[in-house]
Amino acid sequence: MGQSRKLFSVCIPAYNRAHHLPALLDSILAQGLHDYEIVICEDMSRERQQIERLVRDYQSRYPDVLRYFENEANLGYDGNIRNLVEKASGEFCFFMGNDDIMCEGALENAAGVIGRHPNVGLVLKSYAWFDEVPEKINQEIRWFKEEKEFAAGIPAIRFAFRRSGVISGYIVRRDSANDIATAKFDGTLYYQMYLTANVLLSKTAVCTPKVLVLCRSNEPHDFGNSEREKGKYVPGTITSQSRLNMVGGAISIIRDLKETREIDVVEDVIRDYANYFYPYIKDQFTLPLGEYFRLYREFGKMGFARYPLFHVYFLLGFILGEKKFDAMTAVIRNYLGRSPQF
Repeated sequence: MGQSRKLFSVCIPAYNRAHHLPALLDSILAQGLHDYEIVICEDMSRERQQIERLVRDYQSRYPDVLRYFENEANLGYDGNIRNLVEKASGEFCFFMGNDDIMCEGALENAAGVIGRHPNVGLVLKSYAWFDEVPEKINQEIRWFKEEKEFAAGIPAIRFAFRRSGVISGYIVRRDSANDIATAKFDGTLYYQMYLTANVLLSKTAVCTPKVLVLCRSNEPHDFGNSEREKGKYVPGTITSQSRLNMVGGAISIIRDLKETREIDVVEDVIRDYANYFYPYIKDQFTLPLGEYFRLYREFGKMGFARYPLFHVYFLLGFILGEKKFDAMTAVIRNYLGRSPQF
């Protein structure tokens, strides 16, 4: 008799950051729910040997839990996300960034959501940012105080699209994601948002107020090494052009949905971005004024200039800077118990 299918495949796209891997694996293996496998795809990084040694050690201590693959070529962020979906065997893929932490009870909470909503295609987590240690939380991101379901189609896509940008805690129905696999958007760094837009055509999205993952806020990124990413991103830093490429890539995905599936939420998504634009410019506040103004103009041309809050974020962000702006938004979120709704 064959082994029963796991509810979750915890999927880890591995690229460098070997020193963070033990804490991540320990947080997963400490979960109270054991209906999962762990799938790691190493994407030909310079730390491959270190990652392999760590994984083999964990495999020796936790047999039949962890499956490890080494890519023959550097697929890049988007390609490796798609690769993980293909390699996974669970009913749902629960993605984790390679430097982040899964919270206690996260799998149990997600399983409860799935059990209460049989047509769910995407579970939208709440999450938090931390610095050096998980106990030092900067901010919690929570959309609602109570669990909330969005109907399949436009309602779910409209709400979930932008909110799928953080890969840690991204929970998607695996078969639905695998059926729509494509390399069309490789290099956008937002393959999961493509999955969101297309999976939710027929499946619902459910938002949980439970913080499922802790995301490290100060780790330099490694984008820009694969063939589809070179020239768009610079490893170790996020340039103003990188930001334009990333947001432009996300908008190209939602425009493609209109062109190929005749589902038009383009203006809804642009408005949603404009109303919450701070995360897409917070690392650009130290630019010289001329370059900052160029960034403002280029984003405005994408359609964001039609919405007043877009201009407010650019002005206040430049005046206050990242630390003061973060402190202000933290006070607002703590007072409301969730993110503001615009």
